[in-house]
Amino acid sequence: MKVEKGVLFSIILLINFCLPLCGVSDCIAAEKKDKTRVIITSDGEIDDECSFVRFLLYANEWDIEGIITSSSQYHWQGHKWAGDDWAQPYLKAYSEVYPNLIKHDKNFPKPDYLQSITVLGNVETEGEMEKVTPGSSLIVKVLLDETDNRPIWLQAWGGTNTIARALKTIEEEHPEKMQMVAKKIRFYLIWEQDKTYQEYIKVHWGKFNILTIISDQFIAYFYNWKQFLPKKQQQFLVGAWMKPNVIDGHGPLCALYKAHTAGEEGFELGDFRSEGDSPAFLHTIPTGLRSLESPGYGGWGGRYVKIRANAWMDKVEEDGYVYPEGRWWTQNAWGRNRMKKAIPNDTLLTDYMKPMWRWIVPIQNDFAARADWCVKSFKDANHPPVVVLKNALNINARVGSVIKLNAKGTKDPDGNLLHYSWWNDKDASTNQAKIYIEDSNQQKSSITIPDNARSGDTIHVICEVTDNGTPALTRYQRVIIKVD
Repeated sequence: MKVEKGVLFSIILLINFCLPLCGVSDCIAAEKKDKTRVIITSDGEIDDECSFVRFLLYANEWDIEGIITSSSQYHWQGHKWAGDDWAQPYLKAYSEVYPNLIKHDKNFPKPDYLQSITVLGNVETEGEMEKVTPGSSLIVKVLLDETDNRPIWLQAWGGTNTIARALKTIEEEHPEKMQMVAKKIRFYLIWEQDKTYQEYIKVHWGKFNILTIISDQFIAYFYNWKQFLPKKQQQFLVGAWMKPNVIDGHGPLCALYKAHTAGEEGFELGDFRSEGDSPAFLHTIPTGLRSLESPGYGGWGGRYVKIRANAWMDKVEEDGYVYPEGRWWTQNAWGRNRMKKAIPNDTLLTDYMKPMWRWIVPIQNDFAARADWCVKSFKDANHPPVVVLKNALNINARVGSVIKLNAKGTKDPDGNLLHYSWWNDKDASTNQAKIYIEDSNQQKSSITIPDNARSGDTIHVICEVTDNGTPALTRYQRVIIKVD
């Protein structure tokens, strides 16, 4: 192959420039622009601390651009406050397991970097958003940076007040850039834990139609999980599973995980306590379910329906139910209020949370594998399969046509055997007819578009691949078929 001198010189120059700065693997990673950008804001509640352990074990999956302590209706300085520096023990423990984590993925961020983006936001009172804080300023800096226009997920594990302060600063100082900023923002709110989303963000930024998920389904991971989760899922949350698979013998970070202690009413030693905020980042883990394309597709962070404008909330199946016009929170969120009724065997409540809990088994197995990464070598731990499809992910088809599906090329980093399962995700599909999938447990499969399918209907088919490692790990690819 002939290479022009000018091209060769450019290649040599690029290599000589990159290598001293970061090394080959780091330069390749720097060019990889498909990682999701995230900023978390948290009120430091005990379940936030549990979520933070899991979050750090997935830090390789994102470009994390802010870890910010904020307030909420439940926690602020002087009121049930975990402390301005509540995250520090976890970051210290992360630094201790980091040398082992990078044996599994070089993309885990350096501890010093995570420290540099861990700052204090608006915390003095519930909903305080008047003061410019290091946390709000960091958000402003990230949002105004025009060198990177990838979407950025602003997650509110507590209130939205620090986010609101940042947006207010942009409105006041750079009103001409509001539209540019809005195009990049995606919100994932764990309830509305103060009034600032309703009273400031919606009023001043609503015209930009920012994609917003406001979750009540997260109560599937809430303190009361024994009240309504199916027994199969509960088996992966009890102390008998949590202690050997995550908490014990997995290094200093997992040892900090605040599971239940002995003697707490209704719980055993090591029982899962709560991770009500984890769905905010579970939604952004690249599992292949394509949840970032639409909240309506569903994934590890739940599935939502569009209620108004670009606001997505939980699907309520109660006949005649009308969503509130304003805040979706403790006082009126459907699941929270239904839970208070303590109805025995409340199948309506359990089904309401199914878009979240249906994934608990693979999520927990994945958590256990990440815990192993803290202490085990690459060859002694398990890593998720990489699902590759030969067919397109988006297909147009006519009624009666046969669609061939092919996962050839799917690989497992550890050489494990793989189990394939192709299934119709009816919850995400607009076509509700029964779909027959031939050879649904094989690498190659096919489906026939049913005769009663209508033009414009969508059929979602999931290719689910699970390895036979310990723990067994699962990844997916979602195929969306549109009927012509």
